[in-house]
Amino acid sequence: MSYLDALGVAHQPDPDARIVSLVPSITELLCDLDLAAQVVGRTGFCIHPWDVVQQIPKVGGTKDVNLDKIRALAPTHVVLNIDENEKPTADALAEFVPNIIVTHPLRPYDNVALARLMGGVFCRKQQAADWCAAFEAEYALLQAAPKGPPQTMLYCVWQDPWMTISRDTYIARMLEEIGWSVPELGEERYPAFRWSSELIAQIDGVLLSSEPYRFTEAHAEMLERQIGKPVLLVDGEMMSWYGSRSLQGLRYLRELALA
Repeated sequence: MSYLDALGVAHQPDPDARIVSLVPSITELLCDLDLAAQVVGRTGFCIHPWDVVQQIPKVGGTKDVNLDKIRALAPTHVVLNIDENEKPTADALAEFVPNIIVTHPLRPYDNVALARLMGGVFCRKQQAADWCAAFEAEYALLQAAPKGPPQTMLYCVWQDPWMTISRDTYIARMLEEIGWSVPELGEERYPAFRWSSELIAQIDGVLLSSEPYRFTEAHAEMLERQIGKPVLLVDGEMMSWYGSRSLQGLRYLRELALA
C-alpha cells in the first residue's frame, strides 16, 4: 500500500465532510464517488468532470495554493498528494484544517486502496466498492492482453530543460505493466537530462507526454528525425492520472502495448 495518510492518523468517517481537493485526479474520483456536493474547493487544474467542477470555487494551483481562500471555505478535510503539492502547504493547512489527507499512489493497483480510503473517510463505501470492481475488471484485461517484447523507453515530461521520470513514479510503473522500463538517469524522481549518443544507444524509443509540457505530433516528428529512434506522443492524463482516469488509462495501456 503506497498511499500515505497524513501523520499516520486514521480518519474517522464523516458523512458531512466539507472537502477541498488539491489533486486534480482525486477531484475527479470524489465526483465519481457521488461527493461533488461536498467538494467546496479545488485547484485550477481540477478540470474533470468539467460540467461539475466549474461550479466548485478555485483555490489556486497545485503548487501556489491560496490559503486565505481555503480558510474562508472552512473545510473539514483537505486532500493532497506528495508529488502534486508542497510539504509547506500541508504544514500550513494543518494549522487550521481538522483533517489533512495525504495520498501517494505509486502503481496502478494502488488505485484500489485510494478509492477505498476516499470511500471510507467520506462514507461512500458502496460507491467505492463498485468503482474498485470496475478497476479490477480492467486490470485483469490488461494482465491478459498480448504484449510485445520488453523495451526501454525514455518518457519525457518537459523540454528546456529536458526532463524525464525515474523508476520510482506512477508513470514508470504504468509502463512496467506492459513490459516497458525507463532508463535510470539520476536520483531525482523527475531528473533533467541531456541528449547524447550514449543515451540514445540505451533506449528503444521515446514517449513524449502531452502534459505537463504540451508536446505535440510536430515535436515527435522532429525528435524522431534527430535521434533515429521511434518517438510516440502519449496522452499524459492516461499515463499519470490515478483515480477515476486510471480506468481509461488501463485501456490506453493495452493499446499502447501494441503500438
